[in-house]
Amino acid sequence: MQDFEQLGAFYLGRKYDLNQAKPTDDLILYDAKDLTTHAVCVGMTGSGKTGLCLALLEEAAIDGIPAIVIDPKGDIGNLLLTFPQLQPEDFQPWIDPGEAMRQGIDPPTLAAKTAERWKNGLAEWGQQPERIARLRESADIVIYTPGSSAGLPLTVLRSFKAPPAAVRDNGEAFRDSLQSAASGLLGLMGIDADPVRSREHILISNILAQAWQDGRDVELGELIHSIQSPPLQKIGVIDLESFFPAKDRFALALQLNNLLASPGFAAWLEGEPLDIQRLLYTPTGKPRISILSIAHLSDAERMFFVTLLLSETVAWMRTQSGTTSLRALLYMDEVFGYLPPSANPPSKLPMLTLLKQARAFGLGLVLATQNPVDLDYKALSNAGTWLLGRLQTERDKLRVLDGLEGASSTAGRSFDRARMEQVLSGLGNRVFLMNNVHEDEPVVFQTRWALSYLRGPLTREQISQLMAPRKAAISALSTASTAAAAMSSAPAATPTSSDRPVLPPEISQAFVPARRAATADHPLRYRPALIGQAKVHFVQSASNVDEWRTVTLLAPIDERMPADVWSAADTLDEPPEMETEPQTPASYQTIPGELARPKQYKDLERDLKDHLYRAQKLTLWKSRELKQTSRPGESEADFRIRLSQTAREQRDAQVEKLRQKYAPKIASLEERLRKAEQRVDKERSQANQQTMSAALSIGASIMGALFGRKLMSATNFNRAAGSMRAASRISRERQDIAQATETVEAVKQQLEELEAQFKAETEQVHASLQPDTLPLETVEIQPRKADIAVEPVRLIWQAE
Repeated sequence: MQDFEQLGAFYLGRKYDLNQAKPTDDLILYDAKDLTTHAVCVGMTGSGKTGLCLALLEEAAIDGIPAIVIDPKGDIGNLLLTFPQLQPEDFQPWIDPGEAMRQGIDPPTLAAKTAERWKNGLAEWGQQPERIARLRESADIVIYTPGSSAGLPLTVLRSFKAPPAAVRDNGEAFRDSLQSAASGLLGLMGIDADPVRSREHILISNILAQAWQDGRDVELGELIHSIQSPPLQKIGVIDLESFFPAKDRFALALQLNNLLASPGFAAWLEGEPLDIQRLLYTPTGKPRISILSIAHLSDAERMFFVTLLLSETVAWMRTQSGTTSLRALLYMDEVFGYLPPSANPPSKLPMLTLLKQARAFGLGLVLATQNPVDLDYKALSNAGTWLLGRLQTERDKLRVLDGLEGASSTAGRSFDRARMEQVLSGLGNRVFLMNNVHEDEPVVFQTRWALSYLRGPLTREQISQLMAPRKAAISALSTASTAAAAMSSAPAATPTSSDRPVLPPEISQAFVPARRAATADHPLRYRPALIGQAKVHFVQSASNVDEWRTVTLLAPIDERMPADVWSAADTLDEPPEMETEPQTPASYQTIPGELARPKQYKDLERDLKDHLYRAQKLTLWKSRELKQTSRPGESEADFRIRLSQTAREQRDAQVEKLRQKYAPKIASLEERLRKAEQRVDKERSQANQQTMSAALSIGASIMGALFGRKLMSATNFNRAAGSMRAASRISRERQDIAQATETVEAVKQQLEELEAQFKAETEQVHASLQPDTLPLETVEIQPRKADIAVEPVRLIWQAE
C-alpha cells in the first residue's frame, strides 16, 4: 500500500469504483494547502459526513495544524474518545446501553465487540494503534461550553473587547466588527435589529465605536450606563433626545440589565476569556483543537456566540502575516441557519468576510451541512473543495450542482453538469465525490476508518466527565496561586495611627481605591508605598529594535527605609487607579522620617534611574536556522508559534523542490518499468508460439515415423531436425523471458529505492524544521542611561 504518512498530506480514504461498488488500492491524500481556499462538506444523515470531517480534523491535528471547531450537535467531541490500546474497558463507558439491550447482550460484551470492530477497521485501512497515540500527542484537544460549566467555561460577556489596531485602521473591517457586535447583542436580547433602520442598533454601535476608536474595551456595566447617558449629543445630524428619548433609552438599558442579572446568565460571565490565539495554541505553544460545544444553548444564544466568535476570528486574522501555507482551520458542523441564501443573520457578514479574505492569511474554513438548499451557494462558490455525500432530495442535488458550477466558473474550469449529476446519484454510505479546483478532475472515494470512536453526540454529563481532569488541574493551579498571593500580601505588625500624616505640600500623595467600604466597626488601614514610573528606551539596529517601555515599580514601605528601595519593589503591568482623598474612618501606618522630606524624593528618582539601568533588560529570542528574532514582549511560546508558520512555509517550499527534483526521475523509471513489462509480455507470447510450433513439428515427426513407409526417410529426418531447432529456439526464448523479468525487477528495485530516498529526504526536512525543537538563542538589550526618563516618585497609600 502507498505510504500515507506524508508531510502536508491528509489521508482521507481510497478511490472508489462505482461500477464495481468497492474501493481500489489508490489512496486519497489531500494536500493541506488546498484548504486555504476552504471546503464544503454536504451529506444527509447516515452518509458518513461526520466521520469524514472527524478524519479531516484528525489529520490536521497529526500535522500540527490547530483548529477551532463550532459544534452545534455534540458530535465532534468524539475526537477525545481515542484509545491507543483499543481495550474493551476503554470503550465501555461510552457505548450506548440501549444498543446493547437491542442486540440482546450485556454492555461488557458490546464493548468487546466494539473494540474488536475498531481494531479490525483500522487494520483494514492500514492504520496501526500507534497512530492513535500520535494523534493524542500531536495536539491538545479540549471542549469549551460557553454559557455552561459542563466543559471548560468560556466567557464572552465581561466586556466588548476593542478590536486590534489593524482592524480599527481599516474602515470596512471596523464597521463590520461594530455591526456584528451590536447585532449579536441585540439578537440575544430578542431584538431583531436592522443595522440601518434600528435606533437600538445605531445607538449601541455609536457607543462602541467611540470607545473602540480610542482602543478602550467597553465593560457591560459601562455599556448599560452609556445607553442611559450616551457620551454623545447627536446621532448623525439629529440631537440625541429627538433620535432616542431618555425614557426609551432607560427601557433598553433595563432590558439589558435584566438579561445580565438573570441567574441562568451567570455562566456567560465565567471561564477563560474568548481569545483566538489561546483557542489555537496552549500557553506552551502546542497546537490545540478547541471544540466549542453549543448544543445546550438556545437559538438566540447560539447566534450571539457564533457571531462574536467569527468577528473575533476576523480581528485575529487581520493581525497575522500573509502566507500560502495552511496556518489554522475553522470548522463548523451544521452551518444551517448561519449562512442562508436570502436572510442576513448577524453571523453572515463575518462568515462572508472569512470566506473572501481568510485565504491570504492561511486560515481555512470547512463548513458542513445536511441542507444545501439553505445555504448561500453564491458565497460558497469561494470554496475550492466540495466533499459531497449521499443527498436526500432532488432539490438538494440541484442546489449542490449550482454551487459546484459556480466554484468551477470562479476557478476558470469547465463543468460537466450531466456527469456530476450521474455520479451524485450513485453515492452510497461513506462514499463521497470530491471536487477540488486544484486537481485536474473530480474523484469518488470511500472515507477511511476514523481513529476516534464515533459514538454519536455527547451529553452534557459526558462532556463534564471528559473535561473533569482538565478542570481539576485548572482549579488546583488557581487555588495555589491564590494561596501564594494571600501569603505574600499578609500584613506585618507595624505601628499605626488614626491620624493622617502631615506632609509638606511638595510631596505628592495619592490613595488606591479600597476594595470595601470603611465603617465605624471596620475602619480601613492604609499602608504606605512608593510608586516610581519611567520610560525606558531599548535600541539595537541588528535586531531591528526601537522600543519604548513604561515601567511601573511599587515599593511597600515598612517602619524603616530599606537601603535599596527599588531592588525589592514589585513590577506592575500598569499603574493602579488612584484617588486624591482617602476613605474614612481609617488608620495610617507610621512612615519613616526620611519620607517626610521633599529632597528624599529627588534622591529616590536618581536611585530609580540607576536601578532601571542595571536591572532592565529586553530579552529576545533568536532562531539562527530560520533567521528570525522575536518581537519585544513576545514570549518564547508565541515566538515558536510564529516560527511554526515560517517553518511550515519553508517545509512546503523544500518539499515542493524535492517533488520537482524527483518527479522526472520517478516518471522516467515508471516509463522504463512500463516498457520492460511490455517486453516480458512480448517474450512470453513469442515463447508460447515457439512452444506450440515445436509441439506440432515433433508430433508430425512421430506420426511420420510410426505410419510412414520408411522409418528413416528424408522427410522424417528433416522433421526431426526441425523439431530440434524449435526446441533450441524455445530455450533461447525462455532465456529472453528471464532476462526481461530480471530487468523488470531491477527497475522496480530502482523505483522503490528512489521513492524511499524521496521519503527519507522529506522526513529529514520535516525533522530539521520542527519549531518546538529548534534551538533558540537569547539576545539581551540593555537601555542607555540617557534614554531613561523618570517621572516624579509619589507616596501612595494602599488600603487593607
